[in-house]
Amino acid sequence: MIVADYVSERGLHPLGLTWQNGPSIKIECIMIKRVALLVVSLLQFHVVTAHTQIAQQTESRKTSTPYTGDLSIFDSPGRDERLQINRVMDILAIAPGKTVADIGAGSGWFTVRAARRIGEAGTVYAVDINPEAIRYIESRIRKENLHNVKPVLGKPDDPLLPTKVDAVLLLKTYHEVAQPITLLRNLRRSLASGARIGVIDRNGNGENHGVAREVVIREAIEAGYRLLEQDDFVKDGMDYFLVFVAK
Repeated sequence: MIVADYVSERGLHPLGLTWQNGPSIKIECIMIKRVALLVVSLLQFHVVTAHTQIAQQTESRKTSTPYTGDLSIFDSPGRDERLQINRVMDILAIAPGKTVADIGAGSGWFTVRAARRIGEAGTVYAVDINPEAIRYIESRIRKENLHNVKPVLGKPDDPLLPTKVDAVLLLKTYHEVAQPITLLRNLRRSLASGARIGVIDRNGNGENHGVAREVVIREAIEAGYRLLEQDDFVKDGMDYFLVFVAK
């Protein structure tokens, strides 16, 4: 006789209880289920809390205060050549008809160059968290008669792009991003297939208007990207040009 038959014939329960106890067994089963659910909920809470703490620790590194001064300083003579901006756009595959995001657009220096490169069939989203920068760009594109630029007032942790883009550039901006991993994760939903994300910055400790390239690479990988290319031909006080794509 197998154990199940033996237990059944004698009115036993596998946990040592009797089936004949009726309602009391049901109550105990309900209590066991409730305790089990409570344990699972507590475990899930601790896991979520741990992940949150890790994320907070990761994003608690020092960052620079976002620039709010005279925006015209970014339009210094010879900057195109020092940054080799046409080469940068080539690497980011910015071409006629493409959609581009300039995150941390500032004066719109890169915005207007990308706008001319992509032509009327493309769009450049000039993103900044500083309302004054947005007003500055709005005035600039009117003066320069550019109809393919759309200024976007973003959030510190989300560029709030309204559509998918083919290329992104953070020029001398990444060291000011207080929550870089969160921002990069939020950016992913706005990336077209194969979109390239460029970061141009200088080495530093985060709060001195620079951030080490190793830090940028590590944070981008954590946000779900892989490093496609890294160059050091950009000058103008900059040390590196990193290119990422979403995994």
